[in-house]
Parts: sequence; C-alpha cells; structure tokens
Amino acid sequence: MSCFDGKRIAPSCWQMDWDGIRRGEYSDRYFYNGVALLSRLTEEGYQFQGFSERLRALGLPPRPPVSVGEMEVTMQIFARRAPFTVVAGTDLALAILQQCTGYWQGNRFVNTAHLLEVESIEDGECTPYEGDPMHVVPAMRIRGRYRDFAMLETVILGVLTRMSRIATNTYRMLQASGGKPILFFPARYDLPQTQMMDGYAYWIGVQRYNADTGKQVPALVSTPAQTRLWGGQAVGTVAHAMIACFLGDTVELMLHFARVMPPEIRRVALVDFENDCVGTAQAVARAFFERYREAIERGDEATARRYILHGVRPDTAGNLRDKSLQHLPDSPDLYGVNPTLIRALREGLDRAWESWNLPPEWHERARAWCRSIQIVATGGFSEERLRAFEEAGVPVDIYGVGSSFFSNSFAEGTNTDFTADVVEVKVGDQWVPMAKVGRQANANPALKRVRLADTPERAETR
Repeated sequence: MSCFDGKRIAPSCWQMDWDGIRRGEYSDRYFYNGVALLSRLTEEGYQFQGFSERLRALGLPPRPPVSVGEMEVTMQIFARRAPFTVVAGTDLALAILQQCTGYWQGNRFVNTAHLLEVESIEDGECTPYEGDPMHVVPAMRIRGRYRDFAMLETVILGVLTRMSRIATNTYRMLQASGGKPILFFPARYDLPQTQMMDGYAYWIGVQRYNADTGKQVPALVSTPAQTRLWGGQAVGTVAHAMIACFLGDTVELMLHFARVMPPEIRRVALVDFENDCVGTAQAVARAFFERYREAIERGDEATARRYILHGVRPDTAGNLRDKSLQHLPDSPDLYGVNPTLIRALREGLDRAWESWNLPPEWHERARAWCRSIQIVATGGFSEERLRAFEEAGVPVDIYGVGSSFFSNSFAEGTNTDFTADVVEVKVGDQWVPMAKVGRQANANPALKRVRLADTPERAETR
C-alpha cells in the first residue's frame, strides 16, 4: 500500500512465479535446507535436547521441551542505507507472504499466511539509519512458525532492496536537480521483466519528493510497462535510428513526426546526430515556426498545435566536442553534454527568431515561442553530476537519467541493502530475545498490522 494513494496492489498484478517461489527456486539454498531439516524434525517429534546459554542468562530453563521444527519466531526487516531509505516494495513483499507462506503436502501447497502476525510500513515511508545495526527502524516485522516463511527471506529482501534503491535514488536525484523533472531512462540497462516494478519504485520516489517539498514534479517514464502499477503514460519522441532512416535529416524527420503523430505527444527533437546541437536545434525550430505561423495566419489552431516545438535533446557522446564549441581551446570539460554546450544551445534557441525575417507584429510572439523551447539533457547523468549542473546554474529544464537509478554503491552512498534478523523466539507462552550478537529487536511506531487472509488474493491493513 502506498502512503500516497492508500491502495493495496493485488498479488495478481505483480506477475510473479508464485509456484516457483513456494518451491524455493528463487531462495538461497541454505533456506531450503533449513526448511527441510525443520520439517523432518517435526515428523520425528524432536524436542530441543541441547543447552541454551541464552535462556540460562535470562533466568529460564536452558533445556526447555520445545519443538524446534515448530519454532515460532519474530523476524524484523530493515534497510541499511544512511541517512534514510525511501521504502518501496512492501506491497510485493506482503503479496509474497500472502501467496507463498505455508508448506507442501505431497503435490498440494497448504497456505498458512493467515496464521502470521505481520506489521509493515507503507510504500513511500522513510526509515532512517545511522550505521549501527543494533539500532534500526524496521520496515516490516513478521511473527509465526519459521519454517512456513523461511524460504521467502531471499525473495522479500530482493524486492525491497531493488525497489527501495530506485525510490531512494530517485528522491536524491530530484533533490540534486532542485526539483526539475527527471526522465526515467534505465529500461535498456536491465531485464524487461523488471520494468513494471522499477517504474513503480521510481513513481514512489517522485511522490515522496513532492510530499516533502510541496512541489508537483511529474513522473516521466519511457515504457508503458513502467506505468502499469500507477496509471501513468510513457513519454518519448524519436531515436537516433530514426534520424538515420531519414538519411541524417533531423528537420525532415521532425516535420513528419509533427504531421503524423497526435499533438498530445510532446515534440522533442534529438539534435546531436551530426554533432551540431545548436545548428540542428535552430534548423528544427525555424522549420516548425514557419508552419506554426502559416497555420495561425489562416486560423488553423489545430495544425498550429502540431508545430509547437516543446524541447530539444542534446545527447552528445562523451568522446565528442560539439561543433558549436570547436572554436574554443580544447578542454575535457567541453566534451559530451556539458554546461558550456547547454548555455550555447539556450542562447542559440533564444535568439534563433532574429534571423527569420519576420514582420514586426510577429517579433514578440516568435521570441516567446523560442524561449519556451525546453532543453532536455541526457547522457551520463548521476546524482553528483546533476548537483554540479544545478550549482553552476546550467539552463537545463529536464534531465534524462539511465543506469544511475540502479546505483548500489558504498562509495557513492547508494547502497540500499535490506537485512532480515530473527530477534525473538517463542518458548512456551513467552517471547524471548534470540538475536545474533550485534542485533536486537527494535520498534517503529509507523508499523501497521496487516492481516493476511486465508484467501491468498486478499490482504487488509489495520
């Protein structure tokens, strides 16, 4: 459930291999082995015969007659990213518990999810972390017979880690961009099967940023699959390959795009094909404005809408220096999409109308039309690079970011790994602490009880 819309995503929406998860095909093998051992001990009627120093230290009998195979535990799950994590993936984690908690009886899976006590925060809430795993803020707490959900740890941690990483990276990059929109462009860098979850995690990060700042930054993604769980719409105009199909003539391509495609699709010209961003942008702008003006003068507002140039996108490779900068002394700072190029592009667009030989009554309108053309900068952007552009006052309107959304690096401060610890076990009618050294049970007032019904498709939050 997202804290922004209060809606629970049904397990069927996630398109997971539920049967494979139940059989442990996605679990680390030691969890499978553990379940097999506990199940066998239950069949044998084994009761604990060792000696527990932990219990003795607590003043309890060190050899209680408890069934190890039936052991009930408290597990807490938390993120280890400082200073905080924007949590995403709790709905999927709950769906995994809902669908896959239980045991096999021959070829029949017996679902016992309704016997668990589960507490969880909601997608979009934040958990702080100061670097000490003894003092954490759990995102989820699970109580129940351990062998029924032991094999789910790998999968639950995986979805929470991936989705929270993307949500938190999104949040931090929006902070770095000062709230300028950031296009979500990592689809080409990972498996198609992850797009739906990744796009949802990005949306969670955007909503968290908007809630914290009071802004209304749009969530902009590149594939329909990325919108499937939150109802957005994919955006995009043309690729370099399309310019090649038009034999390198970006103007001709964009004119046909404007003529054919619905006016609701933003016209954003990719302008680096010939490594002449300023010249290409000015040429597209001039061709569009000529048709825009002709349509306005004959009273054809519908056609005029087709020839509004919403933006231009420089995507210059890092080993190239744009034609507009080649008169300058060579410097590494002038390669790729760089501040000097963006400033030259902005100035070139703002002044483009001056060479169009327009009648005086069109001067002001043409000036405003050119200044409204946005610059969409793409190519190697990270949180650090976004911050550098903004601190330098570079006139970018929208950024496009790719693989940096997936960054999970200690060096970059983006590691978002989740951890699960058993912190209590039930001995008789008493819950006793049983965490490994260096860990302990921790509280989080934001945790809400979630009832996993005996009907696998349903889950309710209290």
